[in-house]
Amino acid sequence: MTSDSKDPRWLTAEQRLAWLDMVRVLTRLPATLGAQLERDAGLTFFEYHVLSMLSEIPGHALRLSRLAQLTSSSLSRLSNVVKRLEARDLLRREPDPGDGRASRAVLTGAGMAAVEQAAPGHVTLVRELVVDPLDEAQLSQLHAAHERILDRLDPASSTRPEWLET
Repeated sequence: MTSDSKDPRWLTAEQRLAWLDMVRVLTRLPATLGAQLERDAGLTFFEYHVLSMLSEIPGHALRLSRLAQLTSSSLSRLSNVVKRLEARDLLRREPDPGDGRASRAVLTGAGMAAVEQAAPGHVTLVRELVVDPLDEAQLSQLHAAHERILDRLDPASSTRPEWLET
C-alpha cells in the first residue's frame, strides 16, 4: 500500500502472471533441486548450500553468523543444520579465533568430499532447468532482474558472497 492511500495498488493481469510464475519457480525449483540432491548425495538443498558456501572460501571456515547471512537463514535454523552435519562428520564447530565468544563452522575432509560428489549432478540439473533454456541475453536479463529485486530485499548485499565477481 502507498502511504497516501489505504487502497492497495492491485497487480495488472500481466504483473499477476509474472508474479505467479515467479512463485511457481520459487516453490518448484528448490523442491526439484532438493529431490536430486537427496537422491544422489543424501543431502537436503539447504545442507548442500551450507557445505558449498564453506567449500568456496579459503580455509573452508566461516563464523556461524556470517554463514547464516550467506544462506539467508536464521541462526537457529543454521545451528540445527550444523548439528546434523556435525553428526555426519561433514563439518565441525569451533571457537572463532578472532572472537572466542563466537563459533565458526569448518568444513571437514568428508564434507569437502560430499560437496565434490554432489556438485556434478547438482550443476547438471541447474544447467538443465535454469541456464540452458535461456539464451545469453535472457540470462543477462534474469541476472539484472534478480539484482534489482535483491537491491530491495538485501540493500546491504549481506547475502552476497565476497568471493563472487560483480
